[in-house]
Amino acid sequence: MTESEILVSESGSLGRITLNRPKALNSLTLGMVREMTEAVERWRDAEHIEAVLIDGAGERGLCAGGDVRALHDAAKAGDESLPAAFWTEEYRLNSALANYPKPVVGIMDGVCMGGGVGITAHGSHRVVTERSKVGMPETGIGFIPDVGGTYLMSRTPGELGTHLALTGGAVGGADALYCDLADHYVDSARLPELVEALSSGDVDEVLAAFAAPAPEPTLAEHREWIDAAYASSDVETVLARLRERPEQAAKDAATTIETKSPTALKVTLRALRSSYDSLEQALTLEYRLAMACVRIGDFVEGVRAALVDKDRNPQWSPTTLSEVDESRVQKFFEPASDEPELFG
Repeated sequence: MTESEILVSESGSLGRITLNRPKALNSLTLGMVREMTEAVERWRDAEHIEAVLIDGAGERGLCAGGDVRALHDAAKAGDESLPAAFWTEEYRLNSALANYPKPVVGIMDGVCMGGGVGITAHGSHRVVTERSKVGMPETGIGFIPDVGGTYLMSRTPGELGTHLALTGGAVGGADALYCDLADHYVDSARLPELVEALSSGDVDEVLAAFAAPAPEPTLAEHREWIDAAYASSDVETVLARLRERPEQAAKDAATTIETKSPTALKVTLRALRSSYDSLEQALTLEYRLAMACVRIGDFVEGVRAALVDKDRNPQWSPTTLSEVDESRVQKFFEPASDEPELFG
């Protein structure tokens, strides 16, 4: 008998959703998104449920992101129906969690990237641990930080979000707090006890009791060069500034960025500089960009190199930033005729 990809349970006043694909690092499928949506909608007006908790099965982490291998296979076969349905329903779930009338506790333990960020970082109570690795690595597969990633990254202190979005780097629990991507730091050994306490206690009081002092954020010592180098709407300018900095970490960041999709980098930076009035506005734009990444971008090639052939040698097209002119970037931002109304 095949075990469910989502475990939905109730304990006292707590509704719990556990992602249950540990061998795939709990990567989200369309079926999982639909099961999660059904559960949170059922609990929305349930009087006996006072809070919702989202966590992941296994020891490696909450969620490595969306099941991009399945999206790649569909896109390569010329079938856009799966990407369209997945991103439509996933983004609606992100919005529903952000606007939920009850506390939503996201346990961002271990790996929490891409889609994993989308189902936790918009919630009301975001928990990290000493094992957390939080990030949006999408530029490395020819994609953009979606699930509200451009919204979150554009609202971090200074240019921290730009640094994370362009490099695709992950941060630990202390830095996630520093970047306003999390709220509470809890020792991973205490998570089972925390979950039990949440089943009958007030969420704020329970988290206050379990929270531990976080270590000093490592990004704090890099703020000067990050804020100076990334304060631009031009990727080439960012790279030039990074290379000119005396800090080795800045030069390393430039080297990392140069391995990413030139098209994805420019589209991502423009999206980060967009003026969002709401998460829903960001998600609507991200849907447009996501579908364009499939249709005219580097998504299929990026996933091939990272997850299919695993040769780690993507052949980006165009191959250089200078070849990605403004007219090409603009094509990603133009509405498609089949674009759905995500939020009525």
